[in-house]
Amino acid sequence: MMDATKYKVGYFPVSEEYRDWIKKDHIEKAPVWCSVDMRDGNQALVIPMNLEEKLEYFQMLLDVGFKEIEVGFPAASDTEFEFLRTLIDNHMIPDDVTVQVLTQCREHIIRKTFEACQGAPSAVIHFYNSVSKVQRKQVFRKSKAEIKQIAVDGAKLVKQLASEYEGNFRFEYSPESFTGTEPEYALDVCNAVLDILQPSENNNVIINLPVTVEMSLPHVYASQVEYMHKNLKYREHVTLSLHPHNDRGTGVADTELALLAGADRVEGTLFGNGERTGNVDIITLAMNMYSHGVDPKLELSNITDLIEIYERCTRMHVYDRAPYAGALVFAAFSGSHQDAIAKGMKYRSKNKMHEWNVPYIPIDPTDIGRTYDADVIRVNSQSGKGGIGYLLEQTYGYNLPQKMREHLSYQCKSISDREHKELKPDEVLEIFTECYLNLKSDITITDFDFMREDDLVRINITFMKDGVETEMEAEGNGTLSAINNALSQYTEEVYTLQVFTQHSMQGQGSRSVAASYIGLEDQNGVMYWGAGTNTDVIRASTKALLSAFCNMMKERES
Repeated sequence: MMDATKYKVGYFPVSEEYRDWIKKDHIEKAPVWCSVDMRDGNQALVIPMNLEEKLEYFQMLLDVGFKEIEVGFPAASDTEFEFLRTLIDNHMIPDDVTVQVLTQCREHIIRKTFEACQGAPSAVIHFYNSVSKVQRKQVFRKSKAEIKQIAVDGAKLVKQLASEYEGNFRFEYSPESFTGTEPEYALDVCNAVLDILQPSENNNVIINLPVTVEMSLPHVYASQVEYMHKNLKYREHVTLSLHPHNDRGTGVADTELALLAGADRVEGTLFGNGERTGNVDIITLAMNMYSHGVDPKLELSNITDLIEIYERCTRMHVYDRAPYAGALVFAAFSGSHQDAIAKGMKYRSKNKMHEWNVPYIPIDPTDIGRTYDADVIRVNSQSGKGGIGYLLEQTYGYNLPQKMREHLSYQCKSISDREHKELKPDEVLEIFTECYLNLKSDITITDFDFMREDDLVRINITFMKDGVETEMEAEGNGTLSAINNALSQYTEEVYTLQVFTQHSMQGQGSRSVAASYIGLEDQNGVMYWGAGTNTDVIRASTKALLSAFCNMMKERES
């Protein structure tokens, strides 16, 4: 039996006056992004990236457009130290990019960090110490004053060493476990650090507020951030940063509300990689902004390539239902969803709409390198006529009549249900071809010619069956009607031609391919379908007629 009484609130809400963020309904501009994939994400891997993988991943982050990248904890391992030195010594850091390194507020670690950063063209020295109530009591067993002094001493040392080492350095301080810290105390520690670092026009300092462990609902964190935003010293020269984790599954919500509360910067990872349940997912944050018409200032137009590099270098997997990036997030298997999407897409095309507003699909998949045929309409036993028909039309150009789409959908769903699998577009095409298109039967038409007289068309036509040719004459109110009447007389079958549609599929002029669809209804009211293609429209409709007739005969024989 689970016992919820063992859990108590471990966070510290602020007063109601710090809720101005609630008056805002959207994020107006992209924050400063800092990728911590190379540090927070890498240290969370079962097998951390080697040097070659880290270099490839770093280049990917540059391609995405990150201008601040935390490259590691250089004092923690030789690999991370070597990686930073490789970037600096080989001049691999672009002029407009700043690398960031992490260090605890411990003298030997800080000194080792500066050794690794020697000669860096632009680097942020990110130092931290834990200030939460739980860690003060259980881990460090120190008073508030003693914990504060650790932060102050760290600030003094990084400021001193920055003047002694070659390089262009900025400073960032994190009160680790901020969410489990009394807000007034966190503010006191941060302001004490700022008094040492003396932020100014030419000395911007980053104060980072980590959700080291999610403890509260997102609105509580937002109010805590607003409290810091409104009470930090030197605020005009301080960049207020966020570093949310995802223990409660609300890392994105924490970040979005905290941005409304006055934060300027976000530290996170691609696809939410990181310790425990991970860091906040920058992909989701950026695409959420994009879906509201805000340029996220990141290049995510080919997300498939990012996923390939990410999965290969980290040996992690992007979940199929991960927002925006997952393989199935745009996929519609439900028949009603597919029908709505197909109609929405046609409406958008017909009305030449620039604005995206399609049912069930929050953004245009092509914006991030996905395709409609492979990623949106997916066929299985739950699919419907609208989606299957739309897929066939968009991928291969066949625009079936509505009732024929329904008939095809039953064929596809039956096969998917029987074989317990999803059907790919080429498999749907194969089913359509085998069931309806240019079917071969024991009856063929070897020759015909026709003559129009007033409102009638007279036809001379030759049928062949079992090697025997038979000439027939017939008439109708059009060419197809005359051919159909001749076929009915020749076979002595009673049926009605109920549906006939035709369209041009591809090409131009004489090479344009016509596609015809015919539905024949027998005496019992059962409809049989056929399709035909040819560069000649009459031959295309003739093939469709014979295909539908062939299906009717097959059904009767069975």
